Amino acid sequence: LDWWHADRYCEQRFAQLLFEPQDSEQASFSKLLQSHHIRGSVWLNERDGVLHKPKRRRDHIVPVLVFRDKTDTKYVKVLSDFPALPAVTACAHLQWDTRTQEIATIFSYAVPTFFNEFQLRGFVDEEGFVRFALIVHGHHSPYLPVFRADGQWHHFCVTWQQENGTWSIYADGKRRASASGLCAVGLSAPQAIYSQGTFIIGQDQDSLGGTFTEKESFSGNITDLHIWQKVLGAEQIEKVRSCWVVEQDLVFGWSSNALEVESTVQEVTAQFLCPGPVEECRVFEVGSSGFSYASCLQSLPFICRYRKDAYWQLKKAQLESSHSLISRVNMLAERTVIPENVFTSDAQDMNLSVALGALDVLATVLRKRETPVLESSDLLVVLQLLKQVSDVEVQEGEELDMLEPLGQYYVEVTELILGEQNIETWSSVSQVIKGPMAVVELCNRMVSHLAPLLAAGRTKVTIQHRNVGLRRVMVKNMWFGYGSLQRCLSSAGSSAVFQDVAASDGGQKYLSTTVGTAVISSTLLSDYQEISTSVRYRLQHRVQWMVISMFFLCFLVHVSPDAGGMWSTAGCSVVTSLPDSTACFCNHTTNFAVLLQVYEMQQRTTKEELTLQTLTFIGCGVSFCALIVTFILFLAVGVPKSERTTVHKNLIFALAAAEALLMFSELAKTNQVVCFTVTAFLHLFFMAAFSWMLVEGLLLWSKVVAVNMSEDRRMKFYYVTGWGLPVVIVGVTLATSFNKYVADNHCWLNVQTNVIWAFVGPVLFILAVNTFVLFRVVMVTVSSARRRSKMLTPNSSLENQIGIQIWATAKPILVLLPVLGLTWVCGVLVHLSIIWAYVFIVLNSLQ
Repeated sequence: LDWWHADRYCEQRFAQLLFEPQDSEQASFSKLLQSHHIRGSVWLNERDGVLHKPKRRRDHIVPVLVFRDKTDTKYVKVLSDFPALPAVTACAHLQWDTRTQEIATIFSYAVPTFFNEFQLRGFVDEEGFVRFALIVHGHHSPYLPVFRADGQWHHFCVTWQQENGTWSIYADGKRRASASGLCAVGLSAPQAIYSQGTFIIGQDQDSLGGTFTEKESFSGNITDLHIWQKVLGAEQIEKVRSCWVVEQDLVFGWSSNALEVESTVQEVTAQFLCPGPVEECRVFEVGSSGFSYASCLQSLPFICRYRKDAYWQLKKAQLESSHSLISRVNMLAERTVIPENVFTSDAQDMNLSVALGALDVLATVLRKRETPVLESSDLLVVLQLLKQVSDVEVQEGEELDMLEPLGQYYVEVTELILGEQNIETWSSVSQVIKGPMAVVELCNRMVSHLAPLLAAGRTKVTIQHRNVGLRRVMVKNMWFGYGSLQRCLSSAGSSAVFQDVAASDGGQKYLSTTVGTAVISSTLLSDYQEISTSVRYRLQHRVQWMVISMFFLCFLVHVSPDAGGMWSTAGCSVVTSLPDSTACFCNHTTNFAVLLQVYEMQQRTTKEELTLQTLTFIGCGVSFCALIVTFILFLAVGVPKSERTTVHKNLIFALAAAEALLMFSELAKTNQVVCFTVTAFLHLFFMAAFSWMLVEGLLLWSKVVAVNMSEDRRMKFYYVTGWGLPVVIVGVTLATSFNKYVADNHCWLNVQTNVIWAFVGPVLFILAVNTFVLFRVVMVTVSSARRRSKMLTPNSSLENQIGIQIWATAKPILVLLPVLGLTWVCGVLVHLSIIWAYVFIVLNSLQ
């Protein structure tokens, strides 16, 4: 089998792919394999876990075009109207005919004014590499090696853009060649690829849509050709390689209905196994006793490895089995649904229909059993079937209405095997399956199959059977009620966890830790890949009639099939603990960059979050100290009282209070009430800081433009603006949005509702006003400097005068940017890149 199917085969039989033998064992191990007539390469497990959980690989049913030989007649025309293409990407899967070394045209696009408008050609060189050349507007890139001519399927993409004539060639997800200047003539920029042309697969057009030559025709197989009106990035190309279509700017998508196929070109529908994210997997070379790498898609021999204790427990379960469950299931199904021997059973060809039938029969038999207790062998074969069903790959074109009943039967079977009566059975196979948490991982795999059921008209799928359920939206949720998983979890003698604590009398006190709530599992998905996020959840306690002393902790459990689970409190904290329930919060950090964030961020790495938080803490700490020292100096050294010093002192106080709160807001988020209070005061003080920055701007304006207002009246207006306005804004926001005021992840305003605009809106208005003020002040300063320069040094050189002008411009900008708060403008760019977050924090935490 290929590496992924080999790995899955072993895992379904409670084993693992063979691990790399130790150096001292390699020779003897090689002889052992040779004695069993095994030669060549054998798949190895990846110790570093790179391939342990690969991205979901798809079985893709597609029309494949077969160009058996080079001829001047075979062609396929794309029935699509092409617009002008200032940028283009073309991708396909290709199998190259290695029998010929002549130049072959993979595709050609011709327009009435130019037959060689856009074309891809290739040939096999003497070293056995396929070389590609791209042609645009008749201009030819060099032939460059892209992949080996090994008869295997390869994926390629070619890109070109009008700007600078930049082009690239990708093969199997890697960029093999790129340059600029393709079809740029002299100083003129290249033109876009013309519209309304004819696109032919397999032939070079020497006239519009015709005049083919055998010598330049393509021989091989091609499928999955897509064309976009833009240049795809490396990440998008990797998605396309794995058979996920990028819909944006797609000009042509692969479909047999959009092709005019010449009669001698064979068109076959094939099940195409899309490439995975890693191309090469480790193999053991039998005979040479060495190691090498082979394409993961190759079919190679493999060996499943059992741990000794697990193997003997499996053997024992097999020998002691009455096979009553197996025989009843197979008899009711009138075929072999569950094989009698867990070791020697062949891989079943499982699809949705087969899986649905198997689970239907199994659920019926389990429901009607006379003795509800399962034998060890029964539990193992049921788990084996659940593994096979969770690994079913949903094929395109299959009846999707089978998915929901499949999920229903899956949940029902799961509930039946997790019954309290099976506690001893779970214990008896503890070496094979490390506890019932393995079921969580199996359900997690299974729930991914429900994705195709979601559409615009249906945004939620919920399946439940008593204590177990699946829900799939953009988030997939599972819950295991106390009546199922917990009793099995607590079964390992009731000593789930014991902890020694020194008692006050010098003896030992034993504290028992048991599971006190349901167990939930949630995963957030984007394009079928898991992404990380923080979560807040509340779990109901199991009713306790007699409680001597109890406290609740929040745990994460890391699970894997067969390996069981590992409990961890890392990153989780108790938000509130009530007699009947506990609210937990897991994993997120607060930093300065969230303040002007108006969109939900893409998840950052732990390292990035830590860096942002550290920069915030250092910047705010330094700034806070500097503000306090400045404030004390204003009071202590007798700075003359004036409008300006009064405004400065108010700005300093507001900014210092806001930054002090921000530094310690992380500590507040574990308590809902404290977090709410901190958010309200953060909102108030940051709003006040900005209001006083507005006052700084108005004060500057009053010095530049004559204002008919006395100083006393001006100060009253400044206080109303500086403190009154923020109090009104915060008060109105709390009155209208009390229940959706605070964000889920940190003590700040909610980004998911419109509450954030109660801060960002006024801030943008203030920044706009202060930008205008700065512009006016700079103009006056420059004009004043010019007049002063002419009066004081009328004979100075032009160079000297320009220097004075530049300094007259730069000085007010440098001084006033932070005073007027204009460095906050880059806050609206934080969602674009992590770089802007760093810039924003450095500038504004040190404001």
